[in-house]
Amino acid sequence: MIREYLDWTREVCGRIEPREVQALIDLLMEARKNGKGIFVIGNGGSAATASHLAVDLGKGTLRGTEDRPRFRVNSLTDNLPYVTAWANDFDYDLVFEQQLRNLGGPGDVVIGISASGNSPNVVRAMEYARSAGMVPAAMTGFSGGKLKDLADHSVHVPVDDYGMAENMHMIIVHIIITQTTARVANGE
Repeated sequence: MIREYLDWTREVCGRIEPREVQALIDLLMEARKNGKGIFVIGNGGSAATASHLAVDLGKGTLRGTEDRPRFRVNSLTDNLPYVTAWANDFDYDLVFEQQLRNLGGPGDVVIGISASGNSPNVVRAMEYARSAGMVPAAMTGFSGGKLKDLADHSVHVPVDDYGMAENMHMIIVHIIITQTTARVANGE
């Protein structure tokens, strides 16, 4: 059973479209160069992936403590008191949109991560991001859902399994970090 799962993982890795990942990497590098914010959002396992991407971009790409420019990146999943205050007092569908209203601005990048592509709070945040002049990007699974259609830059892995979609998203995160770290080290 373990061998079958590993074989399946290898097969699904082949569904990742390199040009989609490259476009997202280029977008992130451009945001860094221009001092734009990068906000990452998701629920459940995708929230963990959002946190991981933010940590690795923000710290993992640095060679030293004085490096400039830096990725101005923030996972909007990580301030639990803020998320739960919005969810409790208003609606869970607002937890990311309202943070973007406080923190985001035109030209900032918002990366929504959702296996189904239909998480209401992620979709709503992306709709807001687009209306506010931010750049919506996404990582999705299944058919891509609404999120895939809302994103200017989408990395879509067509697989109808939440766990496997989340696996692929984490692999994509590590591809992004490997490439951005190399480009930063080369003086870009």
